[in-house]
Amino acid sequence: MSTDTVTDVFEEHRPVLLEVAYRMLGRVADAEDVVQEAWLRWTSADRAEVRDPRGFLVRVTTRLAIDRLRQVKARNEEYIGPWLPEPYVTDFGETAPDTAERAVLADTVSLAVLVVLESLSPLERAVFVLREAFGYPFADIAAMLDRGEPAVRQLAGRARRHVDDRRPRYDVDPLERRDLTERFLAAATDGDLAGLMSLLAPDARLVGDSGGKSRAPLRIVESAEKVGRFLVGAAERSGPGESFRFLEVNGGPALLALDDGKPDAVFQLEILDGRIQSIYVIRNPDKLRSLNPD
Repeated sequence: MSTDTVTDVFEEHRPVLLEVAYRMLGRVADAEDVVQEAWLRWTSADRAEVRDPRGFLVRVTTRLAIDRLRQVKARNEEYIGPWLPEPYVTDFGETAPDTAERAVLADTVSLAVLVVLESLSPLERAVFVLREAFGYPFADIAAMLDRGEPAVRQLAGRARRHVDDRRPRYDVDPLERRDLTERFLAAATDGDLAGLMSLLAPDARLVGDSGGKSRAPLRIVESAEKVGRFLVGAAERSGPGESFRFLEVNGGPALLALDDGKPDAVFQLEILDGRIQSIYVIRNPDKLRSLNPD
């Protein structure tokens, strides 16, 4: 296999490898590091023995991600304030996925689900990702992880039950989420408490992730009134250089707040029965580096 062919094969599969690694780790930078390590393993492999390049690369990426996940979990134990995944751009442009595909995205890459996946063991998370997001048969997953198929089925069942029990129930209609996001932006930037209260569910909550590196609540803000007053206060503190743009992250519409043209925060709303149930605010600058505008 020529050097060009080796590179072409890897580049063909790079997108799926990045998607596997991101779902495993919840951080774009860590996922990219894992994919780079998979490239090194691919270039040094005896490709005469590789009958299925995609299967080989997914196996290598998954195992590397399991090792990295164990390191990340130890690092997150010292994290300041609530932890949220790094925003992952899923803008499909003119090829937006249909309802069924969006449901799969919401089930495997949404911020809410990735938070739940953090509580799985690395092996449970790997099995869940490979099975639920990519549809691999249990026999293939067992071979990738060097586990027996019955053990993999058991891991999959345990992970699925755990996610079902802990995952918040949200609506995934993209048009409704976009409409409510636009109305939320208008009310929040105007400091319109009454307008915000009309959009928020009574038990709405705001989860802010700063990692202790920028201004954000160190505890989850709960109840519509507290969330609304927090947002009005934030609007009063905003500077003249603040602007917003819409983008799609983790399978849903989001707002990117810019301060003098630089990413300052990502806001994403989760909707239930036509009201805003949860607001995720990511302000850790380490998690916004990949979102610099064009």
